[in-house]
Amino acid sequence: MRKRAGIWFYVFMSLFVFLTMFPFIWVFLTSIKPPAEIFSSFAWFTSNPTLASYETALTARPLLRYMANSIIVSGLTTLIAISFASFASYAVTRLPIKGKGLFLGVVLAAAMFPQIAIISPMYNFMANLGLRNSYIGLIIPYITISLPLAIWILSTFFKKIPYELEESAKLDGASPFQTFRKIIFPLAAPGVFTTGILVFIAAWNEYLFALTINSDDKWRTVPVGISMYTSQYTIPWGDITAATVLVTIPIVILVLVFQKRIVSGLTSGSVKE
Repeated sequence: MRKRAGIWFYVFMSLFVFLTMFPFIWVFLTSIKPPAEIFSSFAWFTSNPTLASYETALTARPLLRYMANSIIVSGLTTLIAISFASFASYAVTRLPIKGKGLFLGVVLAAAMFPQIAIISPMYNFMANLGLRNSYIGLIIPYITISLPLAIWILSTFFKKIPYELEESAKLDGASPFQTFRKIIFPLAAPGVFTTGILVFIAAWNEYLFALTINSDDKWRTVPVGISMYTSQYTIPWGDITAATVLVTIPIVILVLVFQKRIVSGLTSGSVKE
C-alpha cells in the first residue's frame, strides 16, 4: 500500500508540475517556430527551429532598454520599500505603541485597495510634479502599492523573534535603533530577503501604472514594452513569445540563485518560537 501510495504521489506531482509549467513550455516552443508555422499549425514541436523571432524581438523594439528600465525601477522600489517597511514593522511589533492593531488593519486594507481606483489621482499628482516619463514617476506609485504588503509580511517575521534577545540588549545599554540594527534585522534577514523578492517581482510585472504614467517609449518597462509589439492588423506571436522568454530569464536566475534564502524565509515565518 505504501509503495502504491508513493507511486500515485509522484504521478500527481508530475502532473501538477506539468500543468504549472505548460504555459511556459508552450511559449518557448512557439518562440522557436518559424512565423509562418505559428499560424498554420498547432503542433507542439517544429522540424525547423529558428531564432529569427528572438532577433526580431530585440531589433523591432528596444527590448533591452525596457529590461533596463524594469531593473532600475524594480530595484529601487524594492530597496526603498523594504527599508521603510523594516522600520515600520519593527516599531509596530517590538515597541510599546498604542493602536498597533488598528495600524496593521489600515495597512492590510491599503494593500487590498484596487490600483484602478487610485490611477487617476496618481496620474494627476505625477503630472503636476513633472514626474511623468521618469523613473521616480513609477517608483512612487510602486512604493504606495508594495509598502503596505511589505509591512504586513515583515511584521509576521519580526513577531517570531524572541523578546528575551531584545531585553538582553536593553540591559547592555543598547538603544532601540542599535537593537534593530544588530539583533532584530539580522535575525529577520531571511524574511526580509523573501519579502524583497516578492516586491521586486510585483514591481517587475506591474502594468497599469507603467502604461499610464510613462508614455514615452524610452521610459517604458517590460510589460508595457512587450504589449507594444502588436500592431493594428497583426499580432507577431513569435516576437512576443521570444521577448517573453528573454525577460523571464532574469527573474528565473534571481530565484534560482537565491532559492535557499527564499525557502528559508518562507518557512521561518511559519515556525512558532
